[in-house]
Amino acid sequence: MKNIFLMLLFCIVYQKGIAQQYIPTIKNNSQLHYVCKLHGQTRSLQLTAETAADKLAFKLETRGVKSKIVMLPEAVQNGTELSFNQGEYAPVLNLKPTETFFMISRSAYQNLIKNSSFVYNNTTYALDEKNAESVQIDGKTTDALHVKAQIDETEMWIVKNPDFPLICKITNNPLGINPTLVKVVD
Repeated sequence: MKNIFLMLLFCIVYQKGIAQQYIPTIKNNSQLHYVCKLHGQTRSLQLTAETAADKLAFKLETRGVKSKIVMLPEAVQNGTELSFNQGEYAPVLNLKPTETFFMISRSAYQNLIKNSSFVYNNTTYALDEKNAESVQIDGKTTDALHVKAQIDETEMWIVKNPDFPLICKITNNPLGINPTLVKVVD
């Protein structure tokens, strides 16, 4: 009887342990490693976060291209557009006050939580809990929200982090840019 009780206790503790899901965070100098499918090509992309009280920037490195993408505080808070810039046009690129990069704004995230949808780039994205496949980052199951565009086949997985709602995966993007976050180094 004692062995059965211990085995049952072990199973419960084990199940609780594996049920914990990974939520990546952004700190100063956090490195985000993505694999991007770009128009049929595969390319690795590394973003290194630079956090400051007034803005968030990502140092971008991919295939010899190095750039710094700067998001304004108003975009991080209330942005409504996703920039797909690949950093090739300037060593430092300051995005518009409405643009975010590899994340949605905090207000869009709050709309997603409250209303099960948000609008970005004039497209409504609705929460899809029925067909949500899990996303693995560095072998860890990530706690992410799965959304689908209402006008095309685009799907996104957004990390459940209200401060930095990172996009950890995009599929079926009509622009042909489909990134997947594969590793986070703090």
